[in-house]
Amino acid sequence: MRVFVAGGSGVLGRRLVPRLVARGHQVTATTTSAAKLGLVQRLGATGVVMDGLDAESVGEAVAAARPDAVVHQMTAISMAHAGKPDIKHPDRWFAQTNRLRGEGTDHLLAAAAATGVPHVVAQGYASWNGIREGGPVKTEEDPLDLLEGTAAQAGLETLRYAEDAVLRAGGAVLRYGAFYGPGAIDDQVELVRKRQYPLVGRGTGYSSWVHLDDAASATVLAVEQKARGVFNVVDDEPGPASEWLPWLAACAGAKRPRRVPAWLARLLAGDQAVVMMTEGRGFSNAKAKRELGWELRHPSWRQGFAEELA
Repeated sequence: MRVFVAGGSGVLGRRLVPRLVARGHQVTATTTSAAKLGLVQRLGATGVVMDGLDAESVGEAVAAARPDAVVHQMTAISMAHAGKPDIKHPDRWFAQTNRLRGEGTDHLLAAAAATGVPHVVAQGYASWNGIREGGPVKTEEDPLDLLEGTAAQAGLETLRYAEDAVLRAGGAVLRYGAFYGPGAIDDQVELVRKRQYPLVGRGTGYSSWVHLDDAASATVLAVEQKARGVFNVVDDEPGPASEWLPWLAACAGAKRPRRVPAWLARLLAGDQAVVMMTEGRGFSNAKAKRELGWELRHPSWRQGFAEELA
């Protein structure tokens, strides 16, 4: 197949592109910087500079590639694009990413339709943002939490918008858990080692994680099988913050995280951090395993953190 990966030089794109190439696919991968074209080419893809927020740029790139599938992995979360992580103000930190998930999705879908591309796979999110009702683990049938009235609402609504648009086009949305793996959580590990990543309250909020290589393998399956619908791409063990954060610290050789009350964390880090650590709901991967035949190399963050930070 000819596969067009928008965001091919990103943290997931760098794990995804070589896997597609190894499976015999002809890959065109985009980057926002000419300086990264060499990286993309070393991954085995044809590189192209594209501005995901410019409809003409997207249209020209997709038309030139003549792909059988488009994979949307465009974000701008890295420090190079978004600056220092600012969890208290996700509306600011994710401003460019939110545009890529809104306008960028529209541009890719329009380009795919104009070029006759039959299949689109797009990135979603499923870590701590399951609806805060019932048990700690949610499926694709459960609604997502939009954190209405908080600074996170705009970004979460944009994710829902992108999902709806891709599903209307007959594509697949892969709701990835929180990424870890090469280059994915370096900033978090640094904070943990400085004891600047505290545990909030009792840490009863659940999160789901996924190693970058497992996220990439699920994406390859979704492309090859022309999957449709929503899939939670997470590991086998949604875990409470009271377990995963101290384990991350231990694997990083850091002291045990400090503990702060929820009211103080809300002042310092905002609503999203408090919800994630005290009320978050994780996700089940049963559908992805059942329908895509997905098998994980890193079934639990317990094993994964230890291996990555050894």
